[in-house]
Amino acid sequence: MFKIFLIEDDVTLFHEIKERLAQWSYEVYGVTDFSNVVKEFSERRPDLVIIDIQLPKFDGFHWCRMIRTHSTVPIIFLSSRDHPTDMVMSMQLGADDFIQKPFHFDVLIAKIQAVLRRVYNYSVEQPLQLRVWNGATVDFLKSTVQNETGIIELSKNEIYILKILLENSNQIVSREELMKELWSDDRFISDNTLTVNVNRLRKRLEEIDLGQFIETKVGLGYMAKEQESTE
Repeated sequence: MFKIFLIEDDVTLFHEIKERLAQWSYEVYGVTDFSNVVKEFSERRPDLVIIDIQLPKFDGFHWCRMIRTHSTVPIIFLSSRDHPTDMVMSMQLGADDFIQKPFHFDVLIAKIQAVLRRVYNYSVEQPLQLRVWNGATVDFLKSTVQNETGIIELSKNEIYILKILLENSNQIVSREELMKELWSDDRFISDNTLTVNVNRLRKRLEEIDLGQFIETKVGLGYMAKEQESTE
């Protein structure tokens, strides 16, 4: 049974979400102290976190930053505010998805299932844990990329995007194909969200001098370049 940590201060909505998710055999926990969310997160050790943006004490962006300092657990944001920048900020902070309130519960369930499949199932089906790419070692299970310059840890979205691109190295992968692979059904995700995730991946890779190997092919998609061995 997957454990979900729901950071939502609307008591009525919290219980409604909890009851709906219980029907799908998810175990849902709430927050008892909104000034100490990270402590409760560490104690619960959830498989997925759902965070509302507007919260007492500190907003959801703050708690996402705190959680991301020591965990890559998948995070889904909720927001009742009609601000496009909220979604962009969420993705830049390492969130895996974003849901605008009010939402249909079928959409919430679909997004939760897609994230859980992506995060916890793909590595079981992928027999290759390590991949050497342009002098760097990509560890799909640990979500890390390491070379002589250093080592970076990627979010689940970022490592999965990199995995798909490397499976098709030196070939263009269309945006539509990436969206379907990542979210199972591209009706539930915006085109801009994919752009944010790829840009964030490239920015992380730039930290170890690999950013230039993820190319944007305008109007077509993305490509992971792989240099030929000189040996």
